[in-house]
Amino acid sequence: MGMLQITATAACRPTEDREKVRHAILNLIPDAQLEDAEGSLVGRSDSGEALREAILNQHIRDTARSVMLQGVRGNGTRFALNKQAAFMGKVSFIEGPVALGGIEVTVESDDIARTIDHLAESTVEDRMEEQE
Repeated sequence: MGMLQITATAACRPTEDREKVRHAILNLIPDAQLEDAEGSLVGRSDSGEALREAILNQHIRDTARSVMLQGVRGNGTRFALNKQAAFMGKVSFIEGPVALGGIEVTVESDDIARTIDHLAESTVEDRMEEQE
């Protein structure tokens, strides 16, 4: 798949438990190297396997693929995940502002189309291939 870099950034509001925010990021990107930044946590990883597994297990590949494709800019894609869902180990994409903010995820790759194919393989294309 080539070079892959995932960066997950989550704001930590004064009313939030920083450990819960840390746990939310690590649930979906367990090998992330976390850094404390002012008012936020930033996790970086070169693996998206846990995110991929969560997407597969929740049967949301097409939704995930659509969101990732909408966020493509250059050699990366950006999307936001619900922090509370991530705390429970679930992938839930969000659009627009939410009360406590989300987890902003950036996926960068030397072949972003192939990376999205790997993270969220299309089920529609699978069905089309089966019919041919």
